[in-house]
Amino acid sequence: GKSDKIRSVLELIRTLAQSNCTVLIRGETGTGKEMVAEAIHYCGARRSQPFIAVNCAAIPEALMESELFGYEKGAFTDATRAKPGKFELASGGTLFMDEIGDMSLALQSKILRVIQNRSFERLGGTKSVKVNPRLIAATNKNLEELIAKESFREDLYYRLNVVSIHVPPLRERKEDIPLLVNHFLKKYNKTGSKVVKGVSSRALELLVDYDWPGNIRELENVIERAIVLRQDEMLLTRSISLPAGEKSLPSRIPFNSRHASLADTE
Repeated sequence: GKSDKIRSVLELIRTLAQSNCTVLIRGETGTGKEMVAEAIHYCGARRSQPFIAVNCAAIPEALMESELFGYEKGAFTDATRAKPGKFELASGGTLFMDEIGDMSLALQSKILRVIQNRSFERLGGTKSVKVNPRLIAATNKNLEELIAKESFREDLYYRLNVVSIHVPPLRERKEDIPLLVNHFLKKYNKTGSKVVKGVSSRALELLVDYDWPGNIRELENVIERAIVLRQDEMLLTRSISLPAGEKSLPSRIPFNSRHASLADTE
């Protein structure tokens, strides 16, 4: 990206990659928080070690403990063999915990103990397992409000929030949209049977003017759908399908031919 906001994020990523401190990434859904975590990992000294991601909102609470800490054979009915958890798999590398604000208080206390002690016991086990992952957490929620409502532990918050990165929503960095559009065109040109030569200036203007409540994830979905359903070599306005009635913000981004074609970005 070329916006000042995303350049600040990139500069912070480069700095954090040289350390092992815990990082809290904040931002709306679809802004690319996991990509930021991956960049911190793969630009740092741990790049040759595993990057393990777990979505705290996607896994049922009953399964989350075994997912994070693993289990020993016989720990429960279906535990026919021992299995390491995410903390073990990420030891020496990075454990990325997405949607940390959705985690139960009971699990939060267990996470806090692992951060403090760098050890835990598998489910059904008695042996202490030593681990040393770098922890990066992310959330789209206001953790301070959750603390006030007593649904997030304040002590865990301070452990996670050593350094905080705010990933700006796409509507606040509209000058990056043409670059992202071309990135996704290149991506899907590699996998599709027909090559899209570019996007018309009017179609690009439509994309820049849209508010993007789903952020980068929504933009990618729109571009992929447009490529699949297109009737022309270029993506035109008729190829772009956006939700009706969604708020758009006025754009001040100048349009010219260098935004309109993929060839000009090579």
